Amino acid sequence: MSLLFLVIAFIFFFLISAPIAVAIGLASLPVVIDAGMPIMYIGQRLFASLDSFTLLAIPFFILAGTIMEGGGISRRLIDFANTCVGNRYGGLAIVTIVASMFFAAVSGSGSATTAAIGAIMIPAMVNKKYDIRFASATTATAAQIGVIIPPSIPMVLYCVGTNNSIGTMFIAGIVPGILIGISLILYAGRTSKKLGYVGDRKYTGAEKWTAFKKAIWALLMPVIILGGIYSGVFTPTESAAIACAYALVVALFVYREITFKQLFQIFLKSSITTAVVMIILSTAGLFASVLTYEKVPQLVADAFLSLGGNKYVFLIIINILLFFVGMFFDGGPAMIILAPILAPVAVSLGIDPIHFGIIMVCNSALGQITPPFGVNLFVASQVANIKMESMIKNLLPYMAIVVIDVLLISYLPIISIGLPKLFGMM
Repeated sequence: MSLLFLVIAFIFFFLISAPIAVAIGLASLPVVIDAGMPIMYIGQRLFASLDSFTLLAIPFFILAGTIMEGGGISRRLIDFANTCVGNRYGGLAIVTIVASMFFAAVSGSGSATTAAIGAIMIPAMVNKKYDIRFASATTATAAQIGVIIPPSIPMVLYCVGTNNSIGTMFIAGIVPGILIGISLILYAGRTSKKLGYVGDRKYTGAEKWTAFKKAIWALLMPVIILGGIYSGVFTPTESAAIACAYALVVALFVYREITFKQLFQIFLKSSITTAVVMIILSTAGLFASVLTYEKVPQLVADAFLSLGGNKYVFLIIINILLFFVGMFFDGGPAMIILAPILAPVAVSLGIDPIHFGIIMVCNSALGQITPPFGVNLFVASQVANIKMESMIKNLLPYMAIVVIDVLLISYLPIISIGLPKLFGMM
């Protein structure tokens, strides 16, 4: 009966548009009360959910992304990408995607990538006679690569919830991120050619070298982070602190795009974002413990095993489930709640947990561009000053491409786990 109350309460809070942390926290109360647990248990679980050294990576990566977002990195990455591919048909659309892939390896956030790249590229595309709706849809879709190419906050959340290696997850996300990026570039180029969106002039080798030198400090950041992890110099959690320190030095003393006076606002912005994430994490931990008490993970496992234990059927069902979840929930809370439930089922069916994690992360990325609550769509529409629904027609082909990519990643494990195996990490 308490499980029924849990479901009813969760749906009720969702329908009245309560914040996700409030919804999952208050929905847990009926089970706690019905089980006769002391109220103190709630506070203990909220604290215990955050009592993890690994979770320190999240606030540091958020701060690093915020510093680099305001530190001139997006403009330099865009300039470098433009000298490389800007002369092709749909050059600015391709530059948007390429720059988003570079920025993804710095910020780890889809919404941050949308804001940083979109603020420059959407007006630039409009000035070149691109349809603003196509420009906005391209920017929002390209930015979702931000949670696939490492570092990635959803990857950290998955590994914390399932006790897997963050370093292995990071390396596993590289090829899937590149695959999605290339497929988006091919579509953007072909569509732009049909629509007559011509490219910029061809840049000389000297101009490319100059743009590269200006962007080198930004391009080195993911190399330092990933190289340090895989060489054993520091752990994935420590790499977040290294990224933060590196971003601070580059922004203050190399690019000089921010001042010491502006740091307060940067710290304030990242603190607010971190606080929101941590509150969600703590209530999600309480929710997860309640689900475990009600044996929900076992019920889910039994339900899938009753289908005959076919992992291919399981994967298609999971992708459909995560697609619809992404329509209504942010990727972070969905990852926190669903990963501990679904990952053990996947492992019992012979699916590698790292491979399954990449599937969940890719679906999380897809959710960022899935109406009605895709966060990247909201950011892009605000930057472009248009209604979100006006982008849908231009967005649907991009969504279809990403769905195909997710299915390829789901059914061809080598895309995800090939690189970790090559590095001897699996």
